[in-house]
Amino acid sequence: MFLAINEIRHSKLRYALIAGVMFLIAYLVFFLTGLAYGLAQEQRMAVDKWDADAIILTKDANSTLGMSMISRKDAAKVSAGKTAFLAQTAAVVHTKNSSEKKINANFFGIEKEQFLLPNLVEGKAFQGDNEAIGDISLKERYGMKLGDVIKISGNAKTFKLTGFTDQAQLNVAPVLYVSIPAFQEVRFEKADTSENARINAVVVRGKVDRLPSDLERISIGKFINDLPGYSAQVMTFGFMIGFLIVIAAIVIGIFIYVLTMQKANIFGVMKAQGISDGFIAKSVVVQTFLLALFGVGLGFAGTILTALLLPAAVPFQVNWLFFGGVSLLMLLVAVVGAFFSVRAIVKIDPLRAIG
Repeated sequence: MFLAINEIRHSKLRYALIAGVMFLIAYLVFFLTGLAYGLAQEQRMAVDKWDADAIILTKDANSTLGMSMISRKDAAKVSAGKTAFLAQTAAVVHTKNSSEKKINANFFGIEKEQFLLPNLVEGKAFQGDNEAIGDISLKERYGMKLGDVIKISGNAKTFKLTGFTDQAQLNVAPVLYVSIPAFQEVRFEKADTSENARINAVVVRGKVDRLPSDLERISIGKFINDLPGYSAQVMTFGFMIGFLIVIAAIVIGIFIYVLTMQKANIFGVMKAQGISDGFIAKSVVVQTFLLALFGVGLGFAGTILTALLLPAAVPFQVNWLFFGGVSLLMLLVAVVGAFFSVRAIVKIDPLRAIG
């Protein structure tokens, strides 16, 4: 440890350049991790909000919520621990006073008495078919406020915004919660209160005991993975982050190896004085660890600072568990990269190195 720190103090600029490269790579890895996590959450957070075990869809819907159509009569035949009816459709909305600012949104038709009614962070729940609860992003990103009248493009139906919930986005679009009759006016332009009225799914908590033959149970995990673009997005960012971590290890390994070769004569003298290969190798590994720790720490701090300055429209979210895992992985691969230098140290012949 003493040798490693002393050498860093002696050649500050040289080692600062290595730590700087590590900082830049770590910053990029952390930033991509935050973006990947944020985008993934905005694809699925409305589903996570259900806190459900499964969803019931028609068999021919191919796990797609919008393609499933179930009559309320058939939905009532589903026997499970807890059930909640869900109707969903995408729409383009805008406030009645500002038709230029159009927003892609998802409408969730729900029963107020069932567990899909979301928590409120502001305002109150909808009371009638002309009121809605919206995701808080409608306020933070688009400037909507309680009492605003929301109009749907291509539809005469309007809603008064009575409350805001949080963590309610699906496919990177905010969710608006309305009654099921109101949903039918949005989707079919006509409310239907009969038992043949159509919904899209039954959300289930607990074990499913009985299903009509044309319906199927899909676990929430599988349903999320089948969301359009979700798996491809997660895999793409995962490969990018993985390759960046490997590149970081290679870059640090090359830098340390070059420095080791430049100090071959010094290491040869140290060996001739009786200093063991293990002692020298340990100093190189500790040196690499300290440089990587400093670079990763700066990268982490820079990412957190950037997150505070980003506009609300950027889907960046900090997950401390993911960031901690990435930090440990980067430190580990940097130390592994240093072992190439350790191998070179073992091969140094003291007599040749001295001259």
